[in-house]
Amino acid sequence: MHDGAAPRARRVVVVTGASAGIGRATAIEFARHGWRVALLARGQDGLEGARADVELAGGEALVIPTDVADQAQVEAAAERVEREWGPIDVWVNNAMATIFAEFLDVDPDDYRRATEVTYLGTVWGTRAALRRMRPRDRGTIVQVGSALAYRSIPLQAPYCGAKAAIRGFTDSLRSELIHARSRVHLTMVQLAAFNTPQFQWGRTTMGCRPRPMGRIFQPEVAARGIYHAATHRRREMVVGAPALAAIYGGGMLARGYADHKLARDAVDGQHTDESLPPDRQDNLSQPVPGDHGAHGRFDDEATAHSTQLWMTTHRGRIAAGAALLATAAGALAALRRR
Repeated sequence: MHDGAAPRARRVVVVTGASAGIGRATAIEFARHGWRVALLARGQDGLEGARADVELAGGEALVIPTDVADQAQVEAAAERVEREWGPIDVWVNNAMATIFAEFLDVDPDDYRRATEVTYLGTVWGTRAALRRMRPRDRGTIVQVGSALAYRSIPLQAPYCGAKAAIRGFTDSLRSELIHARSRVHLTMVQLAAFNTPQFQWGRTTMGCRPRPMGRIFQPEVAARGIYHAATHRRREMVVGAPALAAIYGGGMLARGYADHKLARDAVDGQHTDESLPPDRQDNLSQPVPGDHGAHGRFDDEATAHSTQLWMTTHRGRIAAGAALLATAAGALAALRRR
């Protein structure tokens, strides 16, 4: 850790939304490095599966069924972690809820619920972590974001709005921590499209099964980025080259062009040709029974590697190599002049 934490045999991380998808992969990634992992989510089946994965990877697991939209439940979970394991070193706010629908087709109660899980769940997790980290003047809070925090797309207004709100909230809080000269570190990880069960259980009004748009990565790629952000003092990290393009192209530079391109491409780009299964369940109000793991339905399309992430996490090595090449080129030029 780079936050002044005293060394302990097992560092402690809390991961919300840990029962499936990116949260599940993140819990396993921390376990691979020997951490104690507190697993927060609603679904008991998925939590027990995550516990088994964490222990198999070499970590310790603490299962705490939690609805992150409920501030009291989040606070109670944080209190239990510190009571049983001691100080929390890292808190990862990952829990989210998705609705695939045109805005006017989203029921107002559903919109509220998706916002409470995705946005307020992050706020309550941050509050619970910060109340404990600030007095110790150490710790790291990781907000799992999305390129959609910068560049929204059609058919996901609740999710896009919540992720943009998380970015605004995080920037505000970061300035407060700087003003207070706090050593608590706050970072946000902006993700591309990933192969998770989100597309199997996100509520939808579409008549066909939804899919990620564009290039798809496996959740372990996101987990590696989240772990790196948690253990290095980075203000923000982007995982996946398409996310980088969306943020710095469609999100900052060519916004008007991106509006029209997404209007043309992003609706069909989120549809498959498959009809919704008649027995399909969604997880907006209640967890879907069963253990769904980290991966979704798109293993055949998803890639397990990101060159962009490797370059991001090896900046020092790349800079050293570039400096060495520049020195060698300069020496060669000097020899030629002689």
